[in-house]
Amino acid sequence: MDADVIVIGGSPAGLATARKASSLGCRVLLLDKKESPGNPPHPANTFFKGMFDRAEEVVDKSYVLRELRGAKIVAPSGGTVDIISPAYFIDRSAFDRFYAQKTLDAGVEILSGVEAYNIIRKDGEMSVSTSEGVYSSPLVVVSNGIKSNLAALCGLSPIRYPQDIAWAKEAVIEADGIGEPDMFEYYLGSIAPGWKSTYSPCGGNRATLGTYVRRHGSDVSAFFDKWVEKFKQLKGISDMEILEPFSTGGDPIITIPKDILADGLMLVGGTAGQSGIGYSMHAGNICGRVAADAVKKGDFSVSRLSDYRKAWNKAYRVEHWLGRIGLEALRKMDDREIDRVMQVFEGKDMSFLRGTPFHKSIQISMYMLRHDPLALLNFKALLRNR
Repeated sequence: MDADVIVIGGSPAGLATARKASSLGCRVLLLDKKESPGNPPHPANTFFKGMFDRAEEVVDKSYVLRELRGAKIVAPSGGTVDIISPAYFIDRSAFDRFYAQKTLDAGVEILSGVEAYNIIRKDGEMSVSTSEGVYSSPLVVVSNGIKSNLAALCGLSPIRYPQDIAWAKEAVIEADGIGEPDMFEYYLGSIAPGWKSTYSPCGGNRATLGTYVRRHGSDVSAFFDKWVEKFKQLKGISDMEILEPFSTGGDPIITIPKDILADGLMLVGGTAGQSGIGYSMHAGNICGRVAADAVKKGDFSVSRLSDYRKAWNKAYRVEHWLGRIGLEALRKMDDREIDRVMQVFEGKDMSFLRGTPFHKSIQISMYMLRHDPLALLNFKALLRNR
């Protein structure tokens, strides 16, 4: 066979999977249809340090364009809630190149410009048909993004709620001093139904504007155009240039992983509905460890590979479901209801939140009960059929 493990896709999750499996003694082959890492770039170019800590990764300054203090959550009325947490604006292409090199250094063979077409299992062997021929191994890991059709070809439905992918459009903008603020800004409400519009300062005269929208199709250009005009009004900017190219993609923020395993096959990252750069890298580390254990034992059955799903569920299942409840409520609320909920927290120090996401959700609920119990009634929006 060509390798102990074949990884399809050079995403952060795919690279992490390959690197971990190789570090544990596996011969790993990674196939990536991009001609080179980071080209074209993905619109996901920000993350919080806490997410990277979960993945036990160390932030490298070589791909960091700007360090920020955290994020401002902005209500439709303009009220804000500050979340103070170290955050980074990154050069996504440089980020992808950095981790591709780390993966190469770990002993992984990377073949770029190779597109995978199908995966066939026969007599315990997984054959991957590609634009450059057929490659075989006993175990294949798919991590080539949310648009991947390989899972469906293998009979899997990896994402429980595919209709809730947050489709994105983002562009670099240029204006005097636009990159100087030290906080991200996330705008909620009808400006970006179901998720957010973003302003990410990256220093000097540059920043990015982005829109992430759920249940309005994959082309969110109309929402992006409205966001650009609103942003110029909010900031009092008359002379602003939008620099091309635009970047587009999708965020499986609350789509919830479903079928991510089969005999000789695992899915990870966006392909599996796992959201966030740091979190998907953590999932890749888990996947790579389980892959190496399967190679060591010579057992590639679903039963053996299910350790991957169990470990991911332990780390993230509750967090993803709580996030789904929150963002579904947000999607169904009108701007007035979002304002009412946000007013409870405006100007407040939220550093009291501690523990797991579940514990934090309980603390937030108790805080609302103490300060404005009627605001909780706005969450009845969850019951609306839309």
